[in-house]
Amino acid sequence: MHYVKFPRVFVIVCDSLGIGCAPDAATYDDEGTDTLGHCAQACGSLRIPMLNSMGMGDINAFNGSAICPHPHAYSARLQEASKSKDTLTGHWEMMGIVTEEPFKLFTHTGFPQELKDAFEKEVGVPVKWLATYSGTQAIHDFGEWSVENKGLIVYTSGDSVFQIAAHEDIFPTERLYEICAIARKLCDLPQYHIGRVIARPFVGKNADDFHRVMADRRDLSHTPTKHTYMSLLKDAGYTTYCVGKTCDIFSMVGVTGGEHTESNADGMLKTIAQVKDGEWGGMCFTNLVAFDSEYGHRRDPVGYGKCLEEFDSYLYQLVLALHQDDLLIITGDHGNDPTYKGTDHTREYVPFLAYSKSFKSGRKLADRATFADLGKTIALNFGLSDIDDLAGTPIVELLEVDA
Repeated sequence: MHYVKFPRVFVIVCDSLGIGCAPDAATYDDEGTDTLGHCAQACGSLRIPMLNSMGMGDINAFNGSAICPHPHAYSARLQEASKSKDTLTGHWEMMGIVTEEPFKLFTHTGFPQELKDAFEKEVGVPVKWLATYSGTQAIHDFGEWSVENKGLIVYTSGDSVFQIAAHEDIFPTERLYEICAIARKLCDLPQYHIGRVIARPFVGKNADDFHRVMADRRDLSHTPTKHTYMSLLKDAGYTTYCVGKTCDIFSMVGVTGGEHTESNADGMLKTIAQVKDGEWGGMCFTNLVAFDSEYGHRRDPVGYGKCLEEFDSYLYQLVLALHQDDLLIITGDHGNDPTYKGTDHTREYVPFLAYSKSFKSGRKLADRATFADLGKTIALNFGLSDIDDLAGTPIVELLEVDA
């Protein structure tokens, strides 16, 4: 019988937490980016003692960083292998799928007329078509039009996304989700090949009052192209519980249960609740989206830094509740440097911080060539088979008996 070193594994993705430009950043026009470092610089300093105690200072020297012994944690930098810098491909890569053919972008052109015509015919309501647009700006500029005309606002970004904004008084959430399902079928057609359709409900009385309802956001993602480490865990009888938008990112494939969140704080409280519930074995997979949606895309480095400090305080509560043989992994899925030009994601390394109270020899490790090393390590911990066709190399230091 296989020995399971860590019966429970908690993976927390700080959405967009990059820690310095990747070696191929120039290919993406992202040279010089550093989400964490530049946010710390904008704030003057960052107070994130828990992350420092896990080795963050070893892998990114930022204002407020501290290099110190961390016997209970291993730290490293992960480089993305997928030809993309998107939430979808980043999470898929963690679970073993490297995307060689990126999803199509309509950042500079807007959506093709054929797609617009097909969507309007299916939904039968007016549509305000935008190209790349800030989501909050879209509802400010066109929310009143949407309410008056009982129409939808559709826009894209630097990611492969088809975003649909609608007022909840005009389009109740279930109706908006139905409309998004229509868009998902169209976006799956090979000529479009769009990664995600995103429901963006909003409320309010006028342009200055409109705001998005984060708890009702839904991501209808392209279905994973093959099995993942998470789906194999589920098939083996383990729990795979998703907090935040993670279940949407995988289209519920390989997910045994989960819940959406209203904010990063809500996501951390729900993750802590899973830590305190000891009656399960497997993986809890959390995404904290506000780093990206509220601060990265909005180019607010000070807000991003404060959000990191808040996360660090919740991390302290989580660590106190961990069992002796739990494994906690903190990482990112791409960068989104708020000090960089534009509003798009940035091609960066992401952190890999692996903490367990059972570790004795934690230290800085060499850079890893793919996010998939995270998933491969989890798979081997649980003794999974049929994983040779999935990407990644295990981080063996974590699995050593005297680690």
